[in-house]
Amino acid sequence: MRQQKVAAGILAIGACIVISVFVAGFWGGLRLNLTASYPLGLWRIEPLDREVVAGDLVFICPPESPAFVQAVSRGYLPNGLCPGGTGPLIKTVVAVAGQDIKIDTAVRIDGAILPSSTVRSADAVGRPLLAFSGGRVPPNSVFLHSAFGGSYDSRYFGPLPDDGILGLANPVAVMAQ
Repeated sequence: MRQQKVAAGILAIGACIVISVFVAGFWGGLRLNLTASYPLGLWRIEPLDREVVAGDLVFICPPESPAFVQAVSRGYLPNGLCPGGTGPLIKTVVAVAGQDIKIDTAVRIDGAILPSSTVRSADAVGRPLLAFSGGRVPPNSVFLHSAFGGSYDSRYFGPLPDDGILGLANPVAVMAQ
């Protein structure tokens, strides 16, 4: 009986430690990336005290929209604390307001092909994927990308409002890709 109480106490202490690390990490700007879009591991959200530019690696909360409801239901995105119930995305900003996007078999930004931007017609289990129709990135918006071929990014959902940007994504302890 005493051994069971000791084991239960150790388990409770362990659970408290895990919960404390999670809460401290959340409030301290730490996020755990478990997707293949960027290296697996621990990342920090760093404040962005300037205008976002192409090349910035950011954490962004997607807006509440049918595309993201479907993304969660298909398992592309985890549930999380962003307004639409998703976790924040880690993506690279590849185009900003005013730039032209053309999408066919790959993405073109202002006429230049974006490397590693092949557009897929179906996801990994064969469900159809619809590509963004293209056009000019609207004011206060960004076009996002990941070089990982299976990434769910602006190739499919289009530009996102830049007010969803939480900050720059800075790796803390990640696995090499």
